[in-house]
Amino acid sequence: MFQMPLPPAYRQMSEEETDRRIGEAKAALGSDLVILGHHYQRDEIIKFADFRGDSFKLSQLAAGRKDARYIVFCGVHFMAESADILSADCQKVILPNMSAGCSMADMANIHQVRACWDYLAGEIGPGIVPITYMNSTANLKDFCGRNGGAVCTSSNAPSILKWAFAQGDRVLFFPDQHLGRNTGYKMGIPLEEMVVWDPHYPDGGASPESLRQARILLWKGHCSVHQRFAVEQIEKARAERPGVHILVHPECSFDVVRASDFDGSTEYIIKKIEEAPAGSSWGVGTEINLVNRLAKEYTDKEVSCLDPTICPCSTMYRIHPSYLLWALEKLRKGEVVNQVQVPADIAAGALIALNRMLAIH
Repeated sequence: MFQMPLPPAYRQMSEEETDRRIGEAKAALGSDLVILGHHYQRDEIIKFADFRGDSFKLSQLAAGRKDARYIVFCGVHFMAESADILSADCQKVILPNMSAGCSMADMANIHQVRACWDYLAGEIGPGIVPITYMNSTANLKDFCGRNGGAVCTSSNAPSILKWAFAQGDRVLFFPDQHLGRNTGYKMGIPLEEMVVWDPHYPDGGASPESLRQARILLWKGHCSVHQRFAVEQIEKARAERPGVHILVHPECSFDVVRASDFDGSTEYIIKKIEEAPAGSSWGVGTEINLVNRLAKEYTDKEVSCLDPTICPCSTMYRIHPSYLLWALEKLRKGEVVNQVQVPADIAAGALIALNRMLAIH
């Protein structure tokens, strides 16, 4: 994912001129263009988005815009891959900054997953169903599609795991251990029946006996933003703000989720704040741009982030307005830059896994 250096003129441009030229380029491209803005993006990007949402919702919305030749995804690489898989062949998906990746997605690569799968087949045998979180590369989605598995999101993870256990005896869940653990525990699976697989060891750092006893094999991966939240932050918020409601994302650690009042996906968090009564107080454990936006949009409630040192998604932050302008002005000249294309053979398997997810209720 190499990103060519941004031309000096774009780096030196004032915010006012950058905004003006983004608006001009967007207007000139008209219905040929759709801009997607993930919830974690800064406001300077979100204001230009035609749609805002979580990664899969945005990909679906873009796929529905058949008139748009160009889908500019202001998110990270795996999100643009999903958009490419779901969009029509005539549509081009563009990531303004190719260095915008995802540290969680990078914690599980196809070579590690295949090695794990082969080891487990030898030690445990058949009956393992692979489930990958949406926050993963296309080739891992393809792996799941070709091996009887599916994709899940943070909102439908319980339904997907229930389906998986109807297909086999065990689940290999990657790349986020926390979502897998929190979901499994809510389903009644005890912690001792969930074992962490560390890809840096040939045997996963676990004994064959513990692997055979486990119902969920959790990949040792995490979100760098959500791992910052701690029980101590929750205790501090409760001490300083009597009556505060604690609302966190299930990518947070098990202890944090257990200490909170509510946990759920990004869309769940937004809806919870939206429907909360006026005057209520909320301590939220998720990315700071989203929390700040909720605080601005729902001024009748007290909404603040649990992390006092701020917790932006650093890779998402690489989508700077200057990169968006550069990509749009290239399109205006008829030049496509930073196109994200998933090879057809990988897209086929990934689509199987995504369609399985959509068919599960």
